[in-house]
Amino acid sequence: MRLRPPRHPVDRRAITWWRLQSAGWWLALLVVGGVGLVIFSPAWLVVLDVVIAVIGLADVAVLPSMRYRRHRYEPTDQAVYVRDGVFVQDWRVAPLSRVQTVDTKRGPLQQWLGLSTVTVTTASTAGALKIHGLDRDVAAELVERLSAATEDTPGDAT
Repeated sequence: MRLRPPRHPVDRRAITWWRLQSAGWWLALLVVGGVGLVIFSPAWLVVLDVVIAVIGLADVAVLPSMRYRRHRYEPTDQAVYVRDGVFVQDWRVAPLSRVQTVDTKRGPLQQWLGLSTVTVTTASTAGALKIHGLDRDVAAELVERLSAATEDTPGDAT
């Protein structure tokens, strides 16, 4: 089995999900900075809040689209391929004989957008493979397919 780029992109709604997540964190930082500004009133805090706002806007505007272009997955009869990351890219292959569990997770934003995250847990010390931003129905189908394929694959997943 050789490492190759996976073929399938995640759902385009993942861009909105990632933007909302990032915006929430940056907004929380700005609120903390604003409260600090009201309480302490140092001039340097105004500069810090402006820097945080500029970096936050750039992050929300640019990184989710870049992440969407990089995040790919592909299940095959032998393995699950996943590629993710913008600055630090992670390409992983999990042979089905090493898969221990396949799970689905949906946070509140994902539920609202109709998305899911599929987690493929293996016997690897590198940790689980996560496929973020799948359509809810695609994720359910993928979990069913991987669960069946894992059951039919010889090996003890250790």
